[in-house]
Amino acid sequence: MEDDEPDMKELRSLPLDNPNEIDSMTAEQFASLEKIRMNVRKEHEQGVSAGSLQATDRLMKELKEIYKSDNYKRGVFAVEIKNDNLYEWDVFIKVFDEDSKLMKDMRKLPESNRYIQLAIKFWYRFPFEPPFVRVVRPYITGGFVMSGGAICMELLTKQGWSSAYSIESLILQISATLVKGKARISFDEKANKPYTFDRAMWAFKALSQSHQMNGWVTPPKEEG
Repeated sequence: MEDDEPDMKELRSLPLDNPNEIDSMTAEQFASLEKIRMNVRKEHEQGVSAGSLQATDRLMKELKEIYKSDNYKRGVFAVEIKNDNLYEWDVFIKVFDEDSKLMKDMRKLPESNRYIQLAIKFWYRFPFEPPFVRVVRPYITGGFVMSGGAICMELLTKQGWSSAYSIESLILQISATLVKGKARISFDEKANKPYTFDRAMWAFKALSQSHQMNGWVTPPKEEG
């Protein structure tokens, strides 16, 4: 963990430091941020937080920006914080390029499950280290999705990541990469192996080491 200790006054003001931002959020979003803020403060006071003040502050700001974004409001994607843990997000991408085969596959899914679910785990050095992102469901073939649900993107490595990237831009980059990689949903449940965190992490580490030695060929960083 970073050497700097959290200031409780800063933690109290993390999500709602600008009154004008409150007006741009729904009551549900406001309540969600307040609940997360209280949970973060409690963890820091008890000394059990796995994060840092810097990462927490940035993630709160990222979440506020997502709540205000047009893509979020239009239902292009949705975000849920797992168990009020600011460092673990579930993202549900619901809209892709209308002409893509992936979007056509999506329409075959039950309406309640018509999304690609990503799990994003942030580390205490965020935003200076990239989050770990993996596909959770449904099972994807192609689209640079690897074993366990890991995603082959230079952007997700330390070499390709920049602290200037927003989480919304990351989500949209992943969405574009899935389409460019001709991702398809596999409906063969018997052949599909369940995605797991451990398998995805193993595959991503092996992939990153390979590309670090041999260079990145696909997908190019500028193409997601």
